[in-house]
Amino acid sequence: MSPQQLSSEPVELIVAPEESGRRLDAFLARHFTGYSRVHLRRVITAGGVKIDRRGGKPAYRLKPGQRVEIVLPEIPREAPTPENIPLDIIYEDNHLAVVNKPPGMVVHPARGNWSGTLAGALQYRFGRNLSAAAGPLRPGIVHRLDRDTSGAILVALSDLSHAKLAAQFADRSVEKEYFALVVGCLDRDRDLIDEPIGVHPKVRQQMAIRRSDPRARSARTFYEVAERFDGFAAVKVALMTGRTHQIRVHLNHVGAAVLCDRRYGGRSRITRGEIRRDPTDELVLLARQALHARRLKFIHPTTLRPMEVEAPLPDDMATVLAELREYRGV
Repeated sequence: MSPQQLSSEPVELIVAPEESGRRLDAFLARHFTGYSRVHLRRVITAGGVKIDRRGGKPAYRLKPGQRVEIVLPEIPREAPTPENIPLDIIYEDNHLAVVNKPPGMVVHPARGNWSGTLAGALQYRFGRNLSAAAGPLRPGIVHRLDRDTSGAILVALSDLSHAKLAAQFADRSVEKEYFALVVGCLDRDRDLIDEPIGVHPKVRQQMAIRRSDPRARSARTFYEVAERFDGFAAVKVALMTGRTHQIRVHLNHVGAAVLCDRRYGGRSRITRGEIRRDPTDELVLLARQALHARRLKFIHPTTLRPMEVEAPLPDDMATVLAELREYRGV
């Protein structure tokens, strides 16, 4: 398999009889020849490899028929260039940092977005202190957010911290709470959305509810209505799985698309006049999906103490929320 075939989606391999007893890192190096064994060991240690849905160590000896699942980034062309971009750092110590990512910022360099990324800003701010476990293109980055989703992102300042934090994400022990503004009516105050998600059958860049697709993956999202407005709502969302575009797909499925979600909601912006019902007021208040990663709960990788951090709501969403409270109250 060539590295160009890899993506952020897991790739599954079945251990053949002739591969019995092979070390996990050697097994992966044999299948992914574009990656060094050292890099693959880092991916394993960071929790990016599962054996029959459980974590493993580089020296683990494989057995025939075992399922090995791995998530690998594309091979980077180079490390991100350090860029002096201001960062809103919510928390920082010698082991980790939490950054409040602004909307519109890409997390790591990719085709068409080689500058202005969070990775470049982190390189400038933390330099060699960043972990290298996720490869040179993703220094210190333990998880990611979509470009237009704002909010809290964990940054590892050592490979050991990265491995321990990544393991918590893999075990789904990290509690992630999002805040969303939605358009539409939710008939329940809280509910669990349990619907499988897969690639859209016609639009390959989109995801969709795919009950009959064997390649679809289970997805569960819990939501609770925080405030109701005339035609809108403010919602707290907790992810129980981590699928691509999960919140956006699930909320749209129950008739409450994330506000200004161009891809799933059919609207790319909202004006002040639309909220105030004044067609002459064309001031744009929001021009990106109204989704914010507000709170993270995890165990500190070194002190082992429970940590909870909260990212303040960005100005664009805060402005829309204030307008809804004043002009769309129920």
